Amino acid sequence: MAENEIFILEDDLTTRAMLRVVLEKAGYQPVFFADGEALVAKSRHASPACILLDLCLPGISGLDVLGQLTDRTCPAPILMVSGQGDIPTAVRALRIGAADFVEKPFSPADLVARIESAGAGQPAHSANPLDHFKQSRGLTRRECEVLDHLIAGSSSKVIARKLGISPRTIEDHRARILQKAGVKTTAQLSIMAFKGPQALKDLPAAFGRRTVH
Repeated sequence: MAENEIFILEDDLTTRAMLRVVLEKAGYQPVFFADGEALVAKSRHASPACILLDLCLPGISGLDVLGQLTDRTCPAPILMVSGQGDIPTAVRALRIGAADFVEKPFSPADLVARIESAGAGQPAHSANPLDHFKQSRGLTRRECEVLDHLIAGSSSKVIARKLGISPRTIEDHRARILQKAGVKTTAQLSIMAFKGPQALKDLPAAFGRRTVH
């Protein structure tokens, strides 16, 4: 493993230049790739300290590349980077195997901290972190059903229609789930369910924490 190499899939030249300055200053060696296929091919023979994947790319998406890397049991921690704070997409990335989901714009210090945190190799709570979360928080069967729909991005009205109960009842369930989880928003709940309480301090602006520019 190259302890200081960071594989990066990013098509924006301005962002590339910024990442090069930030990472080299932090002691890392950024290695940029033009497309996902090239990165996946390189990862078959080399294991960097970390991989940064932009979510929105021409052709194959960052999530598709993430899936290919995790299918090949890539040992390097993978961070998804996106300019769109989309909760369902962030949850999907974490489900596929991303170590973190970083929203643009981010501060240099925050990015480096997230890379170092991912590289620390914090163990997962269980093979299925969502199941662990449900059990550890003592959620009822109905609350588990509501949680599944909430983290998929469904509104209270949509969930109510699917479960055959009123939107007001869904809101009551949501409030109890948030209380049991010890968080205030559905965004925080979604990330916590997959990453644990420690992840909340690193949340970007769109997920309930103010981003430092």
